[in-house]
Amino acid sequence: MHRFIDRRQNPKDKNLGNRQRFLRRARAQIKKIVSESIRERSIADVDSGKTVSIPGRGISEPRFRHAEAGGRRERMFAGNKEFVAGSRIPKPPRAGAGAGGKQGADHGDGEDEFVFTLSREEFLDLFFEDLELPDLIKISLKEIYAPRKRRAGFTISGPQTNLDVMHTMRRSHGRRIALKRPRPDEVARIEREIREIESRPEPGRTAEESSRLAALRLALAAMARSRKSVPYIDPVDIRYRHHQPVPEPVTQAVMFCLMDVSGSMGEREKDLAKRFFMLLHLFLKRRYERIDVVFIRHTHEAAEVDEQTFFYSPETGGTVVSTALAEALRIIRERYAVERWNIYAAQASDGENFSGDAGKCTDLLANHLMPLCQYYAYVEILDEREVEIFRDSREGSPLWTAYHPVADAWANFAAKRIAKPADIYPVFRELFSRHRAPA
Repeated sequence: MHRFIDRRQNPKDKNLGNRQRFLRRARAQIKKIVSESIRERSIADVDSGKTVSIPGRGISEPRFRHAEAGGRRERMFAGNKEFVAGSRIPKPPRAGAGAGGKQGADHGDGEDEFVFTLSREEFLDLFFEDLELPDLIKISLKEIYAPRKRRAGFTISGPQTNLDVMHTMRRSHGRRIALKRPRPDEVARIEREIREIESRPEPGRTAEESSRLAALRLALAAMARSRKSVPYIDPVDIRYRHHQPVPEPVTQAVMFCLMDVSGSMGEREKDLAKRFFMLLHLFLKRRYERIDVVFIRHTHEAAEVDEQTFFYSPETGGTVVSTALAEALRIIRERYAVERWNIYAAQASDGENFSGDAGKCTDLLANHLMPLCQYYAYVEILDEREVEIFRDSREGSPLWTAYHPVADAWANFAAKRIAKPADIYPVFRELFSRHRAPA
C-alpha cells in the first residue's frame, strides 16, 4: 500500500495538511478573535497577518482513553510495595484529573494558551467570511493619466540647456571626414616644413628647395580655403535632446474617510463604517503603489484627526455635514494636486443633518468636490428596522434626499445603504461595478 506524506513547510514548521485541519477545528474561536481585532487594527494594517492566542483546551485532538467509571483492570507496576492483586484503589476526583494545561493560581484554575500566527491570506479569508468575499476583488477603477516627459530622440532646435555635445561632435567629425577637411596635424606638418626651408638663406637655396617651398605655400593656401569652406562645427551638426510628453498612469492615491460622530452614531454604526473603509482601502492598495488615508470627523464642526480619534474618541454636538465637505476640499487644495493624485472619498453617516445645511452640501459636492474626485461613495448606515421603511431609493433621510441631485449629475458619485455586516461587501461590489477593467 502506498503512503503519501505532505512535507510542504509553513512558517511554523508544520506540514500544510496539519495546519489546515487545525484551522478547521479551531475556526469558531479564531473567527471570534479575528472579528474582535477590527477594533484594534488600523486601516492601513488590516491586510497583514495576526498573532492569535486560543485556550489550550480548544486545540485538543480526539483520542481514545479509559472510561472514568466502569470497566475492570488488573495491572501490577514495578516498584509497587503497597498493593497486591485484588486491592481496590479509589479513583482520583474529577477536578483533580490530569487534564493537562492547568497551572497554579491563587484564584480558581488557570489555563495555558496556544499562540500561532495567521498568514495574510488566512486572516483575510476569516475577516471577510461573513461577507462571502470571493478571491478578493477583480474589478478596477478608472485610471488618471498625467503627462510626463520622456526622451524622444534629437531635434535641430531647442534651448542651450538641452544641447547634446557628444552627439553634435560625432556628426561634426563624420561631416569633416566626408568632405575631406584638412586635418590639423597635416597643416602643422606643412607649416613646419615651410619654416625649415625659409630658415636657410635665400641665396644658398637650391632650385629644388625653391620649387618645393612654392608648392608647399600653394598647398597651405588650399588647406586654408578648405578649412574655411568646411567649418569645424556647422549648424547642421548641432543636435538637442528632445523630450516629448507621454501620458502615464498616476500610481498614487489618497483616500478620504468622512464620518459623522455625533450622538446618533453609536458603536454599531462606527463598526460598520470601519469595515467599509477597510474594504475600500484594501481595494485601492491593490491598485496603487502609494495610498494616503485622511480621516475627517464632524459634528457641527469638522477636523482632520488620526485613526484612533476618528473611530473611538467620544464626541458630542449637532450634525452639520457641510463642514466635513469643506474640510476635505481645503485639504485637497493644499496637499493633493489633482494632476498627481487619484482622489477617492468615502462618507459614512446615519443620514441626519442640520435642516438648513442640505443646499450647502449639494453645492460643495456638485460644484467643487466632484470635479476633483475620482470617485465618491456615500454609505448610509440604517437600523435593521429602517430597511423596510426606506425601500424606495428616492425616499430616505435628509442627507440621502439632498444627495439625489449630485448622483443624477455625476457618474462618479454613488450612494448605498447598509444595515448589517453582511450588507457591506454586496454594497461595495455595487458601488464599483460600473468601472470595470477593459477586456
